[in-house]
Amino acid sequence: MINVGVLGATGAVGQRFVQLLADHPWFSLTTLTASERSAGKLYRDVVNWRLDVPFPEEFGKIKVSPTDPGSLKGVDLVFSALPAEVAGPVESACAAHGIAVCSNASSHRMRPEIPLVIPEVNPDHLGLIDVQREKGQDGFIVTNPNCSTIMLVLSLAPLREWPISDLRVATMQAISGAGFQGVPAMAIYDNVIPYIGAEEQKMETETLKIMGPLEKGAVRNASFRVSASCHRVPVLDGHTMAIWVDIKESPEKVKEAFRNYVPPISGLPTQPEKSVELLEGDDRPQPRLDRNRGKGMTVSVGRIREGIRYIAMGHNTIRGAAGASVLNAELIYTKKYL
Repeated sequence: MINVGVLGATGAVGQRFVQLLADHPWFSLTTLTASERSAGKLYRDVVNWRLDVPFPEEFGKIKVSPTDPGSLKGVDLVFSALPAEVAGPVESACAAHGIAVCSNASSHRMRPEIPLVIPEVNPDHLGLIDVQREKGQDGFIVTNPNCSTIMLVLSLAPLREWPISDLRVATMQAISGAGFQGVPAMAIYDNVIPYIGAEEQKMETETLKIMGPLEKGAVRNASFRVSASCHRVPVLDGHTMAIWVDIKESPEKVKEAFRNYVPPISGLPTQPEKSVELLEGDDRPQPRLDRNRGKGMTVSVGRIREGIRYIAMGHNTIRGAAGASVLNAELIYTKKYL
């Protein structure tokens, strides 16, 4: 078993990490960190458990540690649920101390030597770990993309056989993506907020890095154009997006590609049976009906129309956050980087 920890374990994404690591076959969760006001207290006494699953009592007796490398003795890998504004230096310090970091934060995603990975799309980008190790440290950082980028790019993976030059996406993003304190109730009830800070830029830049090839120790960005418009809607969990991609093919051929998609990796514990699932009918996917497919790790697609236009949807705090990092860690383990 690999000893692991969660940085920022009390927040929305941190709680998802704790949930997903309960009874994991490869990882043993031994360390939970949080802010100074929670350090030294039992996890069960400081966490305000908000998930619609039972609290994992086996972790309730863990004493919360401060968020610094000195609190991570005996830990081989950490999952970072830290806010971007504090994640950067903490994650770098962990890597310098020989700890592997699987980060959900945006701080390091676009650094050229840091892999930005979706295992079913670009597992070969883990080769950038070797670039980091050339600097003489055993630790390293691997990131997963922004939650909306994950849904978008996973839906594109079955379509890679066709050339793309122009991609447009409009998102309808759940309020849980902003964290527990992110959107005031009076702002989102009976409303749509047509702006999410930095979200559009993340989708437009991260997509090109993920879809680009790894060549001679560096990623060359994909050459197509991406235009994103991001919106917050009064949905609890599940990001939905309308996607326009300039594929010169019939909707039936595109549907066939979705049905027959086989990811380049398999057998990881958190990987769903279907990473991308085509749903029939003009009214699917829907967050309330489809966000928990594949235990929250499946991205659902539907409404494929001439153009090509379609809808994609996935669970933002599982597939789009904690689950993505856990899946990355499983891939890292199988590639013997730990």
